[in-house]
Amino acid sequence: MLAQHEPYPAFVIDRCWNLLRANRGALKLTEFLTGAASPTTSSQPINLAVALLAPEGLRPFIVNWQEVALHFIRGVEADAHADGMPETAGLLDRLLALPDVPALSDLMAPEEGQSPVLPIHFQRDGTSLRLFTTIATLGTPRDVTLEEIRIEFFFPMDEPTAQTFRSWTK
Repeated sequence: MLAQHEPYPAFVIDRCWNLLRANRGALKLTEFLTGAASPTTSSQPINLAVALLAPEGLRPFIVNWQEVALHFIRGVEADAHADGMPETAGLLDRLLALPDVPALSDLMAPEEGQSPVLPIHFQRDGTSLRLFTTIATLGTPRDVTLEEIRIEFFFPMDEPTAQTFRSWTK
């Protein structure tokens, strides 16, 4: 699935947004935004939710950061209530502790609904990338391990974005 989604980004994550795998499109996007990856010495996995919302992560490159933050916080809050796992509640607490992240009281009520598609507008050095993201889960109710795995797919929202990703494969 990751290879078939090239040249567009795709990430495999666990239920707490820890990165498990990524395709080349995801690596190219990350390198474009943050520079070449440095060798990591941390034993901690990369957490994509934290990377997206932290000031030292991707936040400076997200034009619609407030919208993205609201979407992610609401999603993690729903996960924390649904699964009752301490790890998910801990992730929610970690995200809410980041500077300028909206408090739960500032979020829309769950019954107001949330679009299943999240538009993200990245911008760096005059290049604008408009993407939307969807998340797929695999398995049946008995596949506990698979239920914890999610694949986040990014799709271009316009032709200039699509062209940028295609140019990175040359």
